[in-house]
Amino acid sequence: MTQRKPIESWLTDMDGVLMHEGVPVPGADTFIQRLRESERPFLVLTNNSIYTPRDLSARLSRIGLDVPAENIWTSALATATFLQDQHPGGSAYVIGEAGLTTALHDAGYILTDADPDFVILGETRTYSFEALTKAIRLINKGSRFIATNPDNTGPSAEGDLPATGSVAALLTKATGKDPYFVGKPNPLMMRTGLNTIGAHSESSAMIGDRMDTDVLAGLEAGMETFLVLTGLTKPGDVEKYPYRPTRIVDSIADLVELV
Repeated sequence: MTQRKPIESWLTDMDGVLMHEGVPVPGADTFIQRLRESERPFLVLTNNSIYTPRDLSARLSRIGLDVPAENIWTSALATATFLQDQHPGGSAYVIGEAGLTTALHDAGYILTDADPDFVILGETRTYSFEALTKAIRLINKGSRFIATNPDNTGPSAEGDLPATGSVAALLTKATGKDPYFVGKPNPLMMRTGLNTIGAHSESSAMIGDRMDTDVLAGLEAGMETFLVLTGLTKPGDVEKYPYRPTRIVDSIADLVELV
């Protein structure tokens, strides 16, 4: 087998890796500090499209994790980058929050409900029947259907919440049209992130807590992959999948030595 190059760049998931239920994972602060001191390119990734990188940077700072906004890559940013490349200067009807609308505005997109090129579904805590009905009608009239990520549920202090994947299924059932999902496990999110920091997949690693999104996306993007057990995946779950991470560790604290 071909020996991999040394790891020069790092991508890491946020929830379940750096933090869990709003509390930082022990060792996460040290890992981020080491990355910043080494000046190695890195990104913190999230499929959540609600918040802008500045918002997320501030939220992480409040729990003691010092991550600059430019080192945060969201599914909203990946979606805007994808659309800017595929259909520059387009228009979109958007169901989502500031993280998504800001990214699309910055990419030069016009947000409208008048014959938009795309219907873009993102994360929001206030999915409205009126907005979903309009999205269905626009998709049926020919607008192309994009969704920021396929996650069916998201975490909250009270328990799981319906997320983009679940709502996308509703729109698909009503229109017969499947969306194109940009976020993990689509390796496109990883590749656009790597391009943003000038990194190469053969010398980069992905850290995640989920086999079906983080590890799969990293694997398909050609990166080394590390699974941590501080999130959703337990040791016995790994055997259910036909692929494996490069290495399984208890937490991100076990990877500090590699930076």
